[in-house]
Amino acid sequence: MTDAKAQDRVVIFDTTLRDGEQSPGATMSLEEKLQIAGLLDEMGVDIIEAGFPIASEGDFEAVSRIAQMAQSAVICGLARADFRDIDRCWEAVKHAKRPRIHTFIGTSPLHRAIPNLDMDQMAERIHATVSHARNLCDNVQWSPMDATRTEHDYLCRVVEIAIKAGATTINIPDTVGYTAPRESADLIRMLIEKVPGADEVVFATHCHNDLGMATANALAAVEAGARQIECTINGLGERAGNTALEEVVMAMKVRNDIMPYRTGIDTSKIMQASRLVATVSGFPVQFNKAIVGKNAFAHESGIHQDGMLKNAETFEIMRPEDVGLNATSLVMGKHSGRAALRSKLAELGYAVGDNQLRDVFVRFKELADRKKEVYDDDLIALMQDTDTHAANDRIQVKRLRVVCGTDGPQTAEMTLVIDGVEHEVETVGDGPVDAVFKAVQSLVPNTAKLNLYQVHAVTEGTDAQATVSVRLEEGGKIVTGQSADTDTVVASARAYVNAINKLLVRRLKTAPEAASA
Repeated sequence: MTDAKAQDRVVIFDTTLRDGEQSPGATMSLEEKLQIAGLLDEMGVDIIEAGFPIASEGDFEAVSRIAQMAQSAVICGLARADFRDIDRCWEAVKHAKRPRIHTFIGTSPLHRAIPNLDMDQMAERIHATVSHARNLCDNVQWSPMDATRTEHDYLCRVVEIAIKAGATTINIPDTVGYTAPRESADLIRMLIEKVPGADEVVFATHCHNDLGMATANALAAVEAGARQIECTINGLGERAGNTALEEVVMAMKVRNDIMPYRTGIDTSKIMQASRLVATVSGFPVQFNKAIVGKNAFAHESGIHQDGMLKNAETFEIMRPEDVGLNATSLVMGKHSGRAALRSKLAELGYAVGDNQLRDVFVRFKELADRKKEVYDDDLIALMQDTDTHAANDRIQVKRLRVVCGTDGPQTAEMTLVIDGVEHEVETVGDGPVDAVFKAVQSLVPNTAKLNLYQVHAVTEGTDAQATVSVRLEEGGKIVTGQSADTDTVVASARAYVNAINKLLVRRLKTAPEAASA
C-alpha cells in the first residue's frame, strides 16, 4: 500500500447546509444549522458550504454565524454571477478564519438561454464576476453549472477565463446527474490537459445521483485528477440527492489499495453526523443505505451469520466502529445509574452536562420502566427527542387519552398547555392519529398543510419506541416536527405539536403580530 504521507490529499467539501437543504422539505433552523456545522468542523470536513447568503436574511445570518464559529474548516457561501450576490456572500463569510466565495453560472446551451446570453457575453460576465470575487477574497471557487452538458470547447474556454480571473478552485458540476463514471473522468482529464493554468488550481467534482452513479462519478473524477469532492451527509439533496460524504470517504479508506488518496475526515463521527442530519431534515436513512443504513452491518442469512461468528472479515469489509457504530447495543436497563448513562451517551457522541443529565436520566428511567431492554438506538431517539422539545415551547402536550377500535368512533381527549394556560378538547377522527391531529388543530387553529406523516420503529419488538416525523407547510414555509415514544399516538401528538411550535417561531420572525394562536 502507498505510504499515507505520500498519498494525494482529497479535499472534502460538504454542502449539506446549502445543496442538501434545497431538498424539498429539508429546511433547517439557524440553531440546527449551527449544530450540524459544528459537527462537520469537528469531524474534519475541509470546506463547509454554509448557504446562499443573498437568498434570504435567514440564510445570510446562518452563513455569517457559522463563519464566526468555525475553528478549522473553510467557510464558503454561494453566489450567482452577479456583483450584488458576490458582495452579499463576502459580507457573510468575511469573518471566517478561512473564507471562500463560490460563484457560478450555467454554461450549457439550456442554461445560457435562461439569461439570454450568447457565448461571448457569458464569457465576459464570468471574467468580470470572478475578478470581482477575487478582489474581495483570495479563495474563490467557480462553477460552470451543468458542465457535463456544456460543449467541450466552450467549457475549456470559460474554465481558462475563470482561472485567469483569479479562481483558485474550478468545480465541475454534474448538475442533473447526467454523466457516467468514464465520462466524468474523461471530462476532468480533458480540462487538466487542455486548459492553460489548470496545473495552478484545484479541480473539484460535484455529482448528483439521478441515475444512481454520484459516488462512482465522483471517485472516477478523483482518479482523473480532481482533488476536491463536493458531497453531503446521507447524500441529502435535490431530487435523488448528491454524492454521499460517507460513501466516498469510506470507499477511499477501505479500497486504499486501488484508490491511494487520503482525507482529513474522522470517520468515527460519520454515524453521529448521519443521525443528526436525518433528525434535523426529517429525512430518515433508508435501511439498506451504504455505510450508515440500519442494515449496513446486519447479517441475517445463516451462511453470513456462520461466517461472521468464525471471522468477521468474511462478510464485513469495514468495522462498525470505523464509522462510529458500537458493536454492542444491549447494555442499559432500569437498574443502570447516572454514571453508566453518562458513559453510554458519551460513547454515542453526546456530551451532557449535569443539568441535562438529570433531565435525561428521568426520561431514561421512564423509558426503562416501559421497555425491558434499552438499546443504543433507544437512547439516541431519547436524546434527539430531548433536543427537539424545548422547555419554553409555547405549546406542550400535558395529557392525552385516545379511544379506538373496530367499534364506535375514534376519539381523542387532549389537554394542551398554551402559553402557560391549560386548554382541553375532545374530538372524533378517522382513526386515532386523525383524532389527535384534529384536537391539536381545534386548540391551535392554523392553515398548515400536512405534507408528511411518517412512523419508524426505533428498535425491534412490540415495545419498541416509534419515531414520528410530521412535516407542515404554511405560507411557503416548511417545518418538520419529530418525537419518539413507545406509544405511537403519543409520539404523533408530540411531533405535530413540535412542528406547530416551529411554525409559531417562524411567524414571530416574519410577522410578530400574526404569532398568536
